[in-house]
Amino acid sequence: MAFEAPQRLVRALGETAPAGDDWLARLPVAAERAVARRELTVERVQVPGGRSSLVVLVRRADGTPAVLKLAPPRARPESERAALAHWGGLGAVQLLETGADEAEDGVLLLERLHPDVSVRSLPEAKALLEAAGTLRRLWVEPPAGHAFETVAERTGRQAAAMRASAGTDPESAPLVEAALAAREELLAAPPEQLLLHGTFRQSKVLGGDRMHWLAVGPDPVVGESAFDLARLVRDRVEDLIATASGPATTRRRIKRLAESLEVDQERLRGWTLFRAVESGVRARRVGREKDAELLLEFAAWL
Repeated sequence: MAFEAPQRLVRALGETAPAGDDWLARLPVAAERAVARRELTVERVQVPGGRSSLVVLVRRADGTPAVLKLAPPRARPESERAALAHWGGLGAVQLLETGADEAEDGVLLLERLHPDVSVRSLPEAKALLEAAGTLRRLWVEPPAGHAFETVAERTGRQAAAMRASAGTDPESAPLVEAALAAREELLAAPPEQLLLHGTFRQSKVLGGDRMHWLAVGPDPVVGESAFDLARLVRDRVEDLIATASGPATTRRRIKRLAESLEVDQERLRGWTLFRAVESGVRARRVGREKDAELLLEFAAWL
């Protein structure tokens, strides 16, 4: 079949593509090669799919349902492969190819979950509870000699971009300054160094058969658990912004999540501030002004 990237993926990668990048142009051929090599039967491309990879629903030669995922190098698919292998299916989708002879750059063959069923479909309180329980299972010691990026390294790159953006955007400059100050304080004495999902939110937790809920799509990083939990705090941010009780609801959410997962509340607040400002500044930089306004208003509550 002809593999066509969903428009959501085309738009998202277009925002971040370095000059001369031709991954999207090469994607159809790469997908055909990956399918043929594994003797897969293609059912359909997942639409709208993700923002960093092509997701194809397939069946293996023995009829077992699976997912074929193809991602560009900047999405760090090999880091995702290493994290999934380390988790071994505990709390996360199962990697179906684990041998070095099976590995192919940028291609992952994964257990099939229920792509249209995420915890985001649950009522908010229940969704937060189920998502938090899934996240807890992922917080383990990283493998010895790992090559995962650290929170300090990742946020260092982000901090540099934030400073550059603040220089041309006086409106966001006070929030950027507060976020960078919070980062410096948080990195001075991290309480732990665990393997984290890295980009965890409700839509990253899908229904499964082997376990009720399983995480997908990690961008793994090593650091403290509060960093991972911070992204979950702002889930459904558009709903929070739309209500007068948004600031109070956010404070309660931080308190509830921190207590349920035994995370320091102030550290969670600090990382939530940094990650919201970073996302807001980045959204503004690529022209997603509506998203930027939502995120920066949310950050101002913190």
